[in-house]
Amino acid sequence: MTIAPEKLLTKDIIKPARYLGNELGAVHKPWDTAKVRWVLTYPEVYEVGASNLGHIILYNILNTQPRQLCDRAYLPAPDLATKLRDTQTPLFTVENRRSLTDFDILGFSLSYELGATNILEMLSLAGIPLTWQERANYSISDIPLIFAGGQTATSNPEPYADFLDVVALGDGEELLPEMGLIIEEGKAAGLTRQELLLDLAQIPGVYVPQFYDMAEDGSVHPNRPDVPARILRRVATPIPEYSIGLVPYIETVHDRLTIEVRRGCTRGCRFCQPGMLTRPARDVEPEKVVDAIAKGMRATGYNEFSLLSLSCSDYLSLPAVGLEVKNRLKNENISLSLPSQRVDRFDENIANIIGGTRKSGLTFAPEAGTQRMRDIVNKGLTNEELLRGVKTAFEQGWDKVKLYFMIGLPGETDADVIGIAETVKWLQQECRASGRKRFGFNITISNFTPKPHTPFQWHSVSTSEFIRKQELLRDAFRRIKGVKVNYTDVRISAMEDFVGRGDRRLGAVVRRAWELGAGMDAWWESLDKAFAAWEGAIAESDLTWKYRQVENGEWNVFHDSTLSHLDEAGLVASGDKAKDSSEKSPYTLSSLPWDHIDTGIDKNWLIEDLQRALDAATVPDCAFEGCSHCGICGTDFGHNIVVEPPQIPEFTGHFKPNQHKAQRLRVWYGKVGEMTLVSHLDLVRLFDRAVRRASLPITFTGGYHPGPRIMIANALSLGMSSSGEIADFELTESMDVAEFQQRLADQLPPDIPVYKVEEADLKMPATTRLLAKAEYRLDVVAEAGSASLQQWQDWVKAVNQAEAIWLEKRTKSGKKKSVNLRDRLFELELIEVKTDAPSQPAVLSYVGSCRNDGTLLRPEDIIYMVEQVGQQEFQLLHSHRQQLILGEAI
Repeated sequence: MTIAPEKLLTKDIIKPARYLGNELGAVHKPWDTAKVRWVLTYPEVYEVGASNLGHIILYNILNTQPRQLCDRAYLPAPDLATKLRDTQTPLFTVENRRSLTDFDILGFSLSYELGATNILEMLSLAGIPLTWQERANYSISDIPLIFAGGQTATSNPEPYADFLDVVALGDGEELLPEMGLIIEEGKAAGLTRQELLLDLAQIPGVYVPQFYDMAEDGSVHPNRPDVPARILRRVATPIPEYSIGLVPYIETVHDRLTIEVRRGCTRGCRFCQPGMLTRPARDVEPEKVVDAIAKGMRATGYNEFSLLSLSCSDYLSLPAVGLEVKNRLKNENISLSLPSQRVDRFDENIANIIGGTRKSGLTFAPEAGTQRMRDIVNKGLTNEELLRGVKTAFEQGWDKVKLYFMIGLPGETDADVIGIAETVKWLQQECRASGRKRFGFNITISNFTPKPHTPFQWHSVSTSEFIRKQELLRDAFRRIKGVKVNYTDVRISAMEDFVGRGDRRLGAVVRRAWELGAGMDAWWESLDKAFAAWEGAIAESDLTWKYRQVENGEWNVFHDSTLSHLDEAGLVASGDKAKDSSEKSPYTLSSLPWDHIDTGIDKNWLIEDLQRALDAATVPDCAFEGCSHCGICGTDFGHNIVVEPPQIPEFTGHFKPNQHKAQRLRVWYGKVGEMTLVSHLDLVRLFDRAVRRASLPITFTGGYHPGPRIMIANALSLGMSSSGEIADFELTESMDVAEFQQRLADQLPPDIPVYKVEEADLKMPATTRLLAKAEYRLDVVAEAGSASLQQWQDWVKAVNQAEAIWLEKRTKSGKKKSVNLRDRLFELELIEVKTDAPSQPAVLSYVGSCRNDGTLLRPEDIIYMVEQVGQQEFQLLHSHRQQLILGEAI
């Protein structure tokens, strides 16, 4: 039986705060006045989706559109998914808590080849037919349009084409609002689903799979004359202001403010799909970046920000921007993190940006262990530059760095593989100093999988070779100390390659894999189950022969000495070294399943660049040197935009925690409503961010990880409400108590009310040491059925008269310990029996020990005591903490 979503969100599910939809920055627009209603979904759990920058940007942009609203949905964790199915409750959005079928258009971000099974899981949970064929006869008032965007959807949508009504290619900032206008007009005109899709197909960047058919060779062509033969990828200018938004209650994967500084990359790494799919490179004006960070940090309360780009180091204004922000915020314990960056551009300026008391991790990606291989992949990195960057990190105080390498690259020999270990050993030997411990490395070894729209898209992988080369490296690294090496599971790489370069035939495999249990494939705990499901699906689809090519390696471009036989159309031409056209070579394929996607990169240029790879010839970065003639620059995609960097300001030093204590303020507050579903650790983070947003002069602790001196008296259990919580706030300067209360309350959610604030003596112990007792109110029912008022009175009296009620507990060390619960109970009273309620719960009030040395009397202990005297089982429906009672210091 379908039930309201609110009743599913209880403390019994893991991290229920994932689904509340009332985070800071969440938008709640009026439902009735919206003409177009979007749902943006991320087919991963909340912690991943809610911190995805693209998801945040598009959510903010759509909610600025007049007459449109945008809600969010995420892949529910298995516990909630089970509840949804058991109660036949459809998957809902987090803001309006409406079924996904109530909306007009439902969009998925598809950024990973194996993520489509999660899309099917969400569609199934929402009660939406899985394929466009099954949805064809529904109007959008009954079943929303289903679309996908993101890197994987843009590069090769064909394995997922059957599941999607629309694919949004490229950047969505301008594309999605255009789609919204067409949908608004189509709804007003009463268009059918197919008529509306035809109108959408006229927008550049919109691909409607049902208007295209697959040929025998896997290529895709229009099945009607009024849609384009090739669909253009959209390009937009990044707007950092739209990055400021959601501040989740729970800790997310990227729990920080993220600002995009540069979109696109023209380095030309031949393995890199994002570098090919995001051209041209577009810098953001430094002033806009600095303003967005300053505004965003104040608006969100984060203590960390990240500057995002495919290659942050190629943003020439990075040192100036980073140092300007660090100088402005140096007194606020703010840290900066950067994604993997160019080691050849790492210098003292960048070290100052990301260094300090809270040093963030440092990640470089040499990709290959020898100079020859780095030239083949066009990495543009020499051994000297690699050493200089790593040595700078060592000299600036880092004890270890993270390095990314790949194996299985075209042309790779065993010497190149062993070269990875030799390079790491050499770097470690060069980074030594008296009095310093051995320089450490965290190494990640990924398996190369060719991607569409790259020069290596014609190359084949061999999982058996992956396994052999991993063993070579394991043996080589055994002799190197201070190094931790992680290897990507070969099974994941095999599936990514099999699906990522597939055609529409893979749709049946994806669906069957989901039916067999594949899902959340990137999560290690699900990997064995997911791989078995994928293998079973492949076997049932009669495509095992194709998968065996992935296992054994179908071809290697470096086994062909020339590519001169490739021509424009069929990649086959006459030439002095041309092969016989009857030979089975990958280059004789006249087309690829993704050739109808116009990314702007000339296919002939990709062929020429592959030939350059065979010659180990490098191509310079066209954003800073001469044009490489890849085909991008023009009216459709624009040109590279490189902003002249401003002068680098003088560095004024790292954050030094202000530990001065001028005032202690004691705050009494509550935790009610949906905030009861926010955990204690998340509440600590919430207070920290509220203090930052309120600009309160908080004192910091010392040490390597200084934090604000906010001392919550006692952790409240998840799901328990309270009107009597206490926390101490220590300030570096005295301020008016009423002003403090107002500024703090303004930055807290309504369900965390601030009741009063008083000044406390700094010389006295904090509340954490003064806490002695707590008063609770409990709603309890007898499992055997309703109990009478007399029975409850008798049970309460028996507990009060007992001298001892023993409970055996285990200490943290695992030892058994008997505790007399009666010693910890000071008062127990029956308030009432709610005879008008269906279960006729009793309301109990008690005062018990509540000390932070572990001397506690929890609500569950009261239930145990009543069970001992009543000789039956009871159920605790709800607990409410009335007050915390302070005593003498412990």
